[in-house]
Amino acid sequence: MAFPDNFLWGGATAANQCEGAYNEGNKGDCISDHLTGGSLTVKRQFTDKIDSEKSYPSHEAIDFYHHYKEDISLFAQMGMKAYRMSIAWTRIFPNGDEESPNEEGLNFYDAIFDECAKYGIEPVVTLMHFDMPFHLFKTYGGFQNRKVIDYFVHFAKTVFERYKGKVHYWLTFNEINFACIPMGSLELLGIYDERTTDYTKPYDVPQKRYQALHHVFLASARVVKIGHEIDPNNQIGCMISHVTQYPLTSHPEDMLYVQQQNQQFNDFAADVQIRGEYPYYMNRFFEDNEIHVKWEIGDEQTLKEGCVDYYSFSYYMTNCQSIIKSNEEHSAGNLLEGISNPYLEVSEWGWQIDPIGLRYTLNKIYDRYGLPIMIVENGLGANDVVNDDGTIDDDYRITYLKAHIEQMHEAIKDGVNLIGYTMWTPIDIISSSTGEMKKRYGLIYVDKKDDGTGTLKRMPKKSYYWYKKVIESNGEIL
Repeated sequence: MAFPDNFLWGGATAANQCEGAYNEGNKGDCISDHLTGGSLTVKRQFTDKIDSEKSYPSHEAIDFYHHYKEDISLFAQMGMKAYRMSIAWTRIFPNGDEESPNEEGLNFYDAIFDECAKYGIEPVVTLMHFDMPFHLFKTYGGFQNRKVIDYFVHFAKTVFERYKGKVHYWLTFNEINFACIPMGSLELLGIYDERTTDYTKPYDVPQKRYQALHHVFLASARVVKIGHEIDPNNQIGCMISHVTQYPLTSHPEDMLYVQQQNQQFNDFAADVQIRGEYPYYMNRFFEDNEIHVKWEIGDEQTLKEGCVDYYSFSYYMTNCQSIIKSNEEHSAGNLLEGISNPYLEVSEWGWQIDPIGLRYTLNKIYDRYGLPIMIVENGLGANDVVNDDGTIDDDYRITYLKAHIEQMHEAIKDGVNLIGYTMWTPIDIISSSTGEMKKRYGLIYVDKKDDGTGTLKRMPKKSYYWYKKVIESNGEIL
């Protein structure tokens, strides 16, 4: 059961969930720094000002900022060939709109890439992973303002030039299709209405949201073109949160509804970034919802000239949808809620586990686009327990990952050009959805609790040694 010889086995993190040191190195505030901790039952809150009485998990996170050498060494000992990470925009431009970059921030990522190179680890770098500079949100209204396109392009150009030769794989925006639902308004687009009481269910104005997304598409396209000009060897991809939808029943209305849901959430953003134009089906959607996206002269050409080289996506779960039985029990999810699938098991956090759905999804994506594919997020959040002898037996995580890797191989046998897999995540980090440490995804345990206490000691879990064998055998030993 061998994978291709050059397959990129690895793991993924995000700066705002692992780095910490939120006010060190001349870093500025990002939106994530204003999100409080939460849990499965307590929603995270967004505060305009940082309140000393509240807990903000990103402020310290797991302190990768001071532990990166130790952590990358552990990644190397595991055999990782690729490390998907993000550059914090506010480490390079603290406010987002400066002319000159922050040299201390640039030096930090130089050090990370040099450390990766020492061990032969290929960085896969996301330019914006839910960490817009707070100043751009507060002063300009985020991507509602076309000026922010220029600021993002300036940031991207700066890091493309600085890390030329050190980084070959790039992603523009993390889970860009997150903006197709109200929950994506804040962290991706920089839109927030004061009438909102729960940032996961914000007061939403679709007109503003889709106009801002249009600006994000333009920013991505301009960055792709510039990245290719700076270094023709750069491979620059899109990143989609793919939540595959199944019809709950065989009723034709359910089938049509699922087709529309898949188009609007899973396909729209990828179609624009890969084909360089808006797909036909969005015309009806915009008309029905009275959305009028304003285009300016040159926008069409910009999109056409900035098509990505490969498709990357996150995959955690699938959902069922139904108009006919819309009152059925709903499942939980990181982005989309759906109706529970009676054939699937669920995680501790209520996410439906569907390895076979990954094979289906890979075939669907490759059939649609024909581009190389990289899975850049896939993993299981669980409440891991440390045994008395310091070991962590996370067999449930091994079972989850093994089942998905098996289906990846089936997709490769089907003919899908899958080039890499950076599972989420090689080390425990702050959960984006709940802000918890308790919801652990890592193969390496970090001694830190939700209340902020802990030594930050790193301890490999059982899954760490299992994944090491998977990589050593190139997927033959599972």
